[in-house]
Formats: sequence, C-alpha cells, structure tokens
Amino acid sequence: KVAEAIHHEGKFLVAWHPKSSTLNERTTVTIDNDRWGKILFRQIAGAVARRIVMYSKPGDLALQGSEYGFIKFGSRVDLFLPLDSEILVKEGEVVKGGITELAKRP
Repeated sequence: KVAEAIHHEGKFLVAWHPKSSTLNERTTVTIDNDRWGKILFRQIAGAVARRIVMYSKPGDLALQGSEYGFIKFGSRVDLFLPLDSEILVKEGEVVKGGITELAKRP
C-alpha cells in the first residue's frame, strides 16, 4: 500500500550530481508491504528532464509492475530497500521498470 506520496519543488541540477537527490525537484513515494516492509523510491528531475508526473496517492494499492508515475524525457530514480535485501543488479547495469528483478528478500 502507498503510505506516502510527496512532490518536492527544487532545482534542476544534472541528475547524476550527488546533491540532486535532495536539492532537485522530485517525488518521494513510500510503500508499506508485508513481505518487504517499508521501501521508498524517489523520481528525480534533471537539467533536461524537468517534469515529473506522479499517479500515486496515499492509500493506493501497490502492486508489482504498477505505474506510479514517470519522468518526462527520463532521468533518475533512487530506490531505498531494507538493509537485508540481496541486490541482484550491478552498478551501471541497464534495468527496465516492471521487468528487471532488482533485489530479493532473504
């Protein structure tokens, strides 16, 4: 279930900038799940991709493969998982939303 869905106004630094996660315009969505516990993802606007469309609202059912919104022209998404998650992808690997398995629980 979507616990929180927040839009944050901000700057438009290049998406790879270390501070873009906290300074740029972004959306933050927190999901509570029986299997995973609490997970959070952040869609971050960049210097070119300045528009984020968010569909999520608190109370929405969170299903695998669901669309929660998108960043027009693409940009960056940060994903925060529980510390005991086993990460299945490598840094720099190209992943596809709703298709690539990113992590699993022990």
